[in-house]
Amino acid sequence: MYPDVTLFIDGSWTKAASGQSIPVVNPATGERIGSVAHAERVDLDRALEAAEKGFKVWSRVSAFDRSKLMRKAANILRERADSIARLMTMEQGKPLVEAKGETLAGADVIDWFAEEARRTYGRVVPARAEGIYQLVVKEPVGPVAAFTPWNFPINQVVRKLSCALAAGCSIIVKAPEETPASPAELIRAFVDAGVPAGVINLVYGVPAEISEYLIPHPLIRKISFTGSTSVGKQLAALAGQHMKRATMELGGHAPAIVFDDADVDIASKLLAANKFRNAGQVCVSPTRMLVQEKSYDSFVEKFVTAAKAVKVGDGQETGTQMGPMANPRRITAMEGFIADAVKSGAQVRTGGNRIGNKGNFFEPTVLTNVPREARVMSEEPFGPLAIINPFSTFDEVVTEANRLPYGLAAYAYTRSAKTAHAIAAAVETGMISINHHGLALPEVPFGGVKDSGYGSEGGLEAIESYLVTKFVTQAGL
Repeated sequence: MYPDVTLFIDGSWTKAASGQSIPVVNPATGERIGSVAHAERVDLDRALEAAEKGFKVWSRVSAFDRSKLMRKAANILRERADSIARLMTMEQGKPLVEAKGETLAGADVIDWFAEEARRTYGRVVPARAEGIYQLVVKEPVGPVAAFTPWNFPINQVVRKLSCALAAGCSIIVKAPEETPASPAELIRAFVDAGVPAGVINLVYGVPAEISEYLIPHPLIRKISFTGSTSVGKQLAALAGQHMKRATMELGGHAPAIVFDDADVDIASKLLAANKFRNAGQVCVSPTRMLVQEKSYDSFVEKFVTAAKAVKVGDGQETGTQMGPMANPRRITAMEGFIADAVKSGAQVRTGGNRIGNKGNFFEPTVLTNVPREARVMSEEPFGPLAIINPFSTFDEVVTEANRLPYGLAAYAYTRSAKTAHAIAAAVETGMISINHHGLALPEVPFGGVKDSGYGSEGGLEAIESYLVTKFVTQAGL
């Protein structure tokens, strides 16, 4: 059974003060399955007060003890992975195997940052005179406000939550209203592990109202946002007005470059699998397949064959490889992108249509020879829509890869070490994966450049933005 999800404030699961709630809909059926509490300003004030209190407690807990508690939470999350995965599939649509994988990966993220908590080292700076000590120490920045999207309900929360707790910060999580139950269960794992009251707070509601209240609030010292570039720019500007630290993980439009000397079988197989994962609703999804001319026809044939073989259905059914998109808005977006591209001269090689009239199912779609003026060549599709275009020279493909203001992820396939080094250096991106897909592991950086944001949500770089550097110099009396 799907629960009616409540807020979590100051150590208690609670309804909104107004009693209001928001319906939660199963994207595979279009039917209401539950509700989530709708926080308003009075609830946010309670959460802020709790976060201030929680920070005073948690920031004094040793890194060693913070780490132990976090690892306990990770183990609890693993024990509950099956039940949490079912909730995630009901609310988000992705196949059960992907939902369980996301939950287990979340536990790995917690473990990684639990260890980083014990490694937030300072340093001693050699002094210029005898009897003087110069120390650099790391301290938690303060209460954090985190804003997360619906495409990865646990993955997006757990990175921000784990970073904050590892550093010694308290946090208010504004989780997605469309997929509220699985992030609530993530937080329940921390609660059951023994996190003190006020350290973690969870709210849902109208995203703009919550962000516009929390970000300027003087108690909040750090912002972390994952979402669209347009919204991210607004929130970054608001944070800047109030001198708040911010990590922004925004949109992308990842080029996937396949050179003539690549293994086309491997490239087409891996790129198709990653393109249609989570129905293409992935910020690092390969979207523009740029294939060198000699390999183009072979790659298109193999990629289209892989797309046609994807089994689309309810994520709870055995054998489903791609579930529905998360909401009806994505159906409308896909139809608009395809109609515009075809009008501009693109060819639909497979797919292009909604599946049935129940739920948000859409065919895995491949467009070829898409003109640059088509909207989908510049706007992130965020759905099961792949573009495959040919290129002739290295310089030509670099120009296309760097044409857009985005720079989150990129991919390349080549057997040449020289070409691999050259393309890694030439593409303007925060992450590039060559001859495999190796992004988003807990221990590696995760973030973009240009309009794709700034800061990292992975690796040792992630925790730095949750810490402030204090310099202490002392002379003997």
